[in-house]
Amino acid sequence: MDDRQGNGEANKVLIAASGTGGHLFPAIATAEKLNSTIEWLGVPDRLETELVPKHYPLHTVRMGGVQGKLGLGTLKILAQFVQATLATRRLLKQGEFQGVFTTGGYIAAPAIIAARSLGLPAILHESNAMPGKVTRWLSRWCSLVAIGFNETRQYLPKQAKTECVGTPVRSQFLADSNASLTDLTIPDNAPLIVVVGGSQGAVAVNKLVRAAAPAWFDKGWWVVHQTGTNDPDTDSLSHTQYIHRPFFKNVAALFKRANLVISRAGAGTLTELAMTHTPSILIPYPFAADDHQAYNANAFGSVGASKVYRQSDLNGDTLKNQVVTLLETPEELNCMRVAAETLAVNDSADRLAELLQKMMG
Repeated sequence: MDDRQGNGEANKVLIAASGTGGHLFPAIATAEKLNSTIEWLGVPDRLETELVPKHYPLHTVRMGGVQGKLGLGTLKILAQFVQATLATRRLLKQGEFQGVFTTGGYIAAPAIIAARSLGLPAILHESNAMPGKVTRWLSRWCSLVAIGFNETRQYLPKQAKTECVGTPVRSQFLADSNASLTDLTIPDNAPLIVVVGGSQGAVAVNKLVRAAAPAWFDKGWWVVHQTGTNDPDTDSLSHTQYIHRPFFKNVAALFKRANLVISRAGAGTLTELAMTHTPSILIPYPFAADDHQAYNANAFGSVGASKVYRQSDLNGDTLKNQVVTLLETPEELNCMRVAAETLAVNDSADRLAELLQKMMG
């Protein structure tokens, strides 16, 4: 990650990205391409407090989202929104920023409103096929909405100005990356199944995998399992062909080595699968806002890059059998690889950075 502070550039950008890797990693990848002075807007006690401060100045505001029915909690969120918008407006004005870039989520609302109230450009990147509420509500206020899927346009107001640029990924996922699997000892000729549940893990998927995995071990296949930190049964399965950890830093190398990935359907993970041309079984998180993971998964399933299953339609046996069928049909796996490659946008971060520079330059 480049640190561009103090480089004398006239262009100064406030990036508003908070919460999960799905919001943060595309923002970080874009920041690395910007020839700008960058400062960051986030929320206390979220992932950005770990990833951002060593590279960019981090400002925080309290901001949450409306969950469920309207009530006293809604009034608290509205009060936070007003306070966060006023604080962001002061920051933009005093810091003499040229504009705001955000990757959506709750933090985007005060950032966009504050920027537009000062006549500054606000560019939002939406990585999901089904845009989030904030994107749908505020897209008409934005100078530009950059989208990761062409399908997203149909869910936005007609007034919204859009451009499809794909979704930026971490540099380790780019084609010229030398990411290699050096920290895990897996036989070179052993088929490998990689399981990931997103940055928060996926307990339900973890249970399905543990139920199915013994049959895969019997065939000599290996499983590398990113369990997340919220699974109470993390140590319930032990086998010489099974490696599990809460997180793996070198996910790009894992995806490149994998014969098949089993995953939730967050936009960030799907973009990474496209970049590494990896076949996948997708199990969208059934409680995702607006069921957006199902829309993401269908964009991959419709072109043949992935097999998509509702969580309610799966048990250990059906997952076991689907994986066996795929790994024993190399022709189908190869077709899935080719389909995944068609969804990759290799220069997404460059394209998005160029748009930002033009609009804020």
